[in-house]
Amino acid sequence: MDAEITQTIKRRGVMLVLSSPSGAGKSTIARNLLEKEKTLELSVSVTTRPRRGSEIDGTHYHFLTKLEFERRRDSDALLEWAEVHGNLYGTPRDPVDEVMSEGRDMLFDIDYQGGLQLMEKARADVVSVFLLPPSMSELKSRLERRAEDAADAIKKRLANAEEEITHWREYDFVVVNDDLDRAFHEVQSILIAERLRRDRRPGLFEFEETLLGL
Repeated sequence: MDAEITQTIKRRGVMLVLSSPSGAGKSTIARNLLEKEKTLELSVSVTTRPRRGSEIDGTHYHFLTKLEFERRRDSDALLEWAEVHGNLYGTPRDPVDEVMSEGRDMLFDIDYQGGLQLMEKARADVVSVFLLPPSMSELKSRLERRAEDAADAIKKRLANAEEEITHWREYDFVVVNDDLDRAFHEVQSILIAERLRRDRRPGLFEFEETLLGL
């Protein structure tokens, strides 16, 4: 009964931003969050990057030509965009507006450039989490075990990681992913706590009136 009352109190949605260097585990943690948190919806980015064999268009990304990406960017159809590893990535605006207007939560699996843009545009709604690897050698091993990129692509990702890692300072929370289960539960705990923040729950005023019989 108490859980039902808590769920019916009106609240603002949370925009949960997960960022990390490639291979630090953000996509795995994002996937686990979506499995456990049924009210959480993934923001599916658009990208000009070639589709990997394991990826499904419309599920992992919307794969676009560079011309189509630029058309959407220039028409203000993207909430944020960035160039990463020589490819373009962006967040479609309409799905985010729809989810937030309904008081639901949206998950963003994006790099720090996009994360910082979202923080600038929607600071009150964004909760940002930066994932760090336990070491650079472990990051290299994870990229090699993933076996989805050529050696030169892995080398480029590792070089970019040195710059990406320095941006942890600009995020609300930092989680070191040295154990996947623990890192997942830490991120999940952040989401649960942020949903309960006073300033995200305008329905508390109405609930107070009910409690006091006003």
